[in-house]
Amino acid sequence: MGELELRVAGLDHPDVTPLMRRLQAFYGEVYGDGDATSVDPADFRTPSGLFLVGYDDGVPVATGAWRAVDADPADPARRDGDAELKRMYVEPAARGRGHARAVLVALERAAAAAGRRRMILETGDGQPAAIALYETSGYRRTSNFGAYRNDPRSRCFAKPLPA
Repeated sequence: MGELELRVAGLDHPDVTPLMRRLQAFYGEVYGDGDATSVDPADFRTPSGLFLVGYDDGVPVATGAWRAVDADPADPARRDGDAELKRMYVEPAARGRGHARAVLVALERAAAAAGRRRMILETGDGQPAAIALYETSGYRRTSNFGAYRNDPRSRCFAKPLPA
């Protein structure tokens, strides 16, 4: 296997669709349902977002995205200048090779370059590997936000981005 090649794509890109189906199936296995967070492909277009696909020897094996979010009185955990991490996924056969961390680092850099000041994310207690990735990457627990702010399984994290 080669080094991960990251390419900008849209949420509706043909290589993304099967990966998102498998991601939703994974959520179904772990939590009994899919991701309830609404997303629009436009959310991930520059300059207010980015969607990446990671290719290993030409095969799409990883995804990740960020979208700009700002303060919302109905959701006090969010702040102006936030970037929300979404759709992080690595195919099971490609895990353990650092692909998720490579996608995460690229997304953090892109969000910071776009002027975003903090990366926030929501994951769940059924994903200990994801939680470990975020904690070892400098993320700290924060108040729950978004569609899962009242879900006891939800685990939200935040990390300041460099100016």
